[in-house]
Amino acid sequence: MAPMKRESPRQTWLRAMTKSKTGVVAWVLYALLRSVFAILQIFPIDWNLATARRLAKVWPLITKRHRRLAVEHLTRSFGDELSRDEIDRIADRSLASVAMFAVDVICLPRLLNALTWTRYIDLKNLGEGLELMLSGRGAILVTGHYGSFELMGHVLAALGFDVVAVMRPLDNVYINRFVVQSRLTHGLTLIDKKGAMEHAESVLREGRLLAFIGDQDAGRKGVFVDFFGRPASTYKSIGLLAMATRCPIIVGYARRQGDKAKFTAGVQRVIYPHEWEDRKDALKWITQTYTSALEEIVREDPDQYLWIHRRWKSAPRTKRAGA
Repeated sequence: MAPMKRESPRQTWLRAMTKSKTGVVAWVLYALLRSVFAILQIFPIDWNLATARRLAKVWPLITKRHRRLAVEHLTRSFGDELSRDEIDRIADRSLASVAMFAVDVICLPRLLNALTWTRYIDLKNLGEGLELMLSGRGAILVTGHYGSFELMGHVLAALGFDVVAVMRPLDNVYINRFVVQSRLTHGLTLIDKKGAMEHAESVLREGRLLAFIGDQDAGRKGVFVDFFGRPASTYKSIGLLAMATRCPIIVGYARRQGDKAKFTAGVQRVIYPHEWEDRKDALKWITQTYTSALEEIVREDPDQYLWIHRRWKSAPRTKRAGA
């Protein structure tokens, strides 16, 4: 058996800082975040985005694991489609996209409202989805860890849509409280992912919009569907809710234009109840269909996907047994 590799002092510090839930360490990290938040509010958002891109270049020097993970996921996802130089470029741009997303989370809620949103967002293929959202019948909104994926929730809420977003609380209690308050700025309602199913069905039956991040690993009990040619565990909740309420699923995105605070928000696919009702395995069909739509979104500009996200963390039972 190979000897266990010991953590370096820097790795131990980073793990403690990111995993602490309460206490002094967690509060210090929260205080640092609030200080950064206050500083960023002083400058124009495009200046902050430029700073974020510079910091992203330092990121691999602080922790090499994230960039290595991005390169691994890109290599396995695109195979022979991309050269190693192109994969390296996308990995670097993906880290920059994450850094810029952090600026979006901090700065955009203050800038967006019903009067200003057109300065920051162009709409694409939104007609069909918008018609459903205005119908009052309830709809499930699905996006992935792509672009500025929280943006549309803020915009829809600012425009008066009754949006309920399912979120996973952050480990750090103080930061979680701060992030939740930011998300509530425009009237966005939040429910904890752990208890979401208890309230989600009533949300949809009331004709409201229920928003999910649809590309999260669901462990060994999830539905395994194809994502970039590999089985990816996916939560059953979206499909089960759609089947129980007969609500359509709207798969969309908010893609950044260049390096500025300018985005294209669009709908990639609308999945209607009549499409799955006669399927032998409706749950898997629904899950695969919206997952395929998310893959199409990523393929249009892979630089903006969160390639450090452990999307393929869980393997099907058969593969584990074989291994």
